[in-house]
Amino acid sequence: MSMADATGPATGAYVALDALIALRFSAAHLHLSRRTRALAALSGPNKANFRGRGIDFEEVRSYQPGDDIRTIDWRVTARTGSAHTRVFREERERPVLVVVDQRSRLFFGSQSCFKSVLAAHIAGLLAWSALGNGDRIGGVVFNEAGHQEIRPRRNRKAVLALLSQLVASNARLPEINPTDEPRGLAAMLEALRHITRPGTSLYLISDFHDAAEPAVREHLSRLAQHTEITAIACSDPLESTLPPPGRYAVTDGVRQAELLTHDSRLRARYTQLWTQRVDTLHHELQSLGIPLLQASTHESPFLLLQRYFGSQRS
Repeated sequence: MSMADATGPATGAYVALDALIALRFSAAHLHLSRRTRALAALSGPNKANFRGRGIDFEEVRSYQPGDDIRTIDWRVTARTGSAHTRVFREERERPVLVVVDQRSRLFFGSQSCFKSVLAAHIAGLLAWSALGNGDRIGGVVFNEAGHQEIRPRRNRKAVLALLSQLVASNARLPEINPTDEPRGLAAMLEALRHITRPGTSLYLISDFHDAAEPAVREHLSRLAQHTEITAIACSDPLESTLPPPGRYAVTDGVRQAELLTHDSRLRARYTQLWTQRVDTLHHELQSLGIPLLQASTHESPFLLLQRYFGSQRS
């Protein structure tokens, strides 16, 4: 895949394995360990400094103004008579877990690709980038029926296993069975709490349509205490703005209905509710120190990630 191809949006209603494999070339230009100022700004003021076992002790040195008082080494301070602090560095080979939503709600798109395809391409870019950085890469693919886990390993087989599972889950869409109780985001996050080790770098890719449930915040809060979470919300332009005035036939795969968009007040109210939903999600995650990246089906997933994980410029 050339860089020219990478700067375009993903395409299609279904994802192809060869397309996900080809992402390894453009992923070489991403550096997940480089959290740019733009990403730091999305995390908010409550970003925690420590994430479980995600840091390693490096040295003891003299205390300097601005150092966290929690890192003061009291034994060395008492022995020397002057304040000393312990210095830590981030663990270089921390596990990276890419969590991808492939529920039927993401089987939707009006431009370039479906949200489920966009989510898969973002996951592929993150996985290849993590492997190139020498991290242990794993993943979780979830849908209404449950989830499939790929344990973190530092080899190409782990990435290919994740991509293959993504393609398999994506090919089954849409999976709609009204007789089954669908698994929501809260259930997925609860499962993640048992899967994810402290210190893991966690990338959560979904449309977050059910993120307003109280249980979702509770599970995210618990996960954020010991992991570094980056949330990536997949959306389509049609979700934020109704189509031009007219009469449209719509379906969710089971039921059919008619959508009338002539009323300007309805159109304005629709856009207002979408904006409120996005703002609420952003503030909720920011209060937990979780940055939220907004991905759209009509934009390049590579350019989105490059904005936050590309080479830093002064």
